[in-house]
Amino acid sequence: MKSYFSELFTGGWSLIVGLKITLKALFTPIVTVQYPREKSVITPNYRGHIDLVKFEDTGTHKCITCGSCMRDCPSDCIVVDGEKREGVKGKFCTVFTLDFAKCSLCGACVEVCPTKTLDYSDEYELAGFARGDFQYDLLKRVEERE
Repeated sequence: MKSYFSELFTGGWSLIVGLKITLKALFTPIVTVQYPREKSVITPNYRGHIDLVKFEDTGTHKCITCGSCMRDCPSDCIVVDGEKREGVKGKFCTVFTLDFAKCSLCGACVEVCPTKTLDYSDEYELAGFARGDFQYDLLKRVEERE
């Protein structure tokens, strides 16, 4: 009979402790972001795909088509090409594409860029149904940006 009441008291006490934890969790503020309706705050350390930086003084990128980003990429996902124009010093970038499906987000291309024209994008809602959906023309993206 003594063990019956002992188990009854232990079970009742564990029930009270459990209800106490539940009530405490019920009245604490919500920390979950309701994703489709609310957007998360992106930290400065977030690494999205690479993007060309649009500089204020020129209104465009400062890519000199040196190809160092393409050579240093271990995933071989960057294609850079340019042409020499008459009367202009240096090359003009005509092709800058990124295959984000192959990119490993190592950051070697951003670190090696001599003009600091490459940086990480803040986009985190990347989705697609085919591999071709992740082929980005970075020159077109710079022109579309305000």
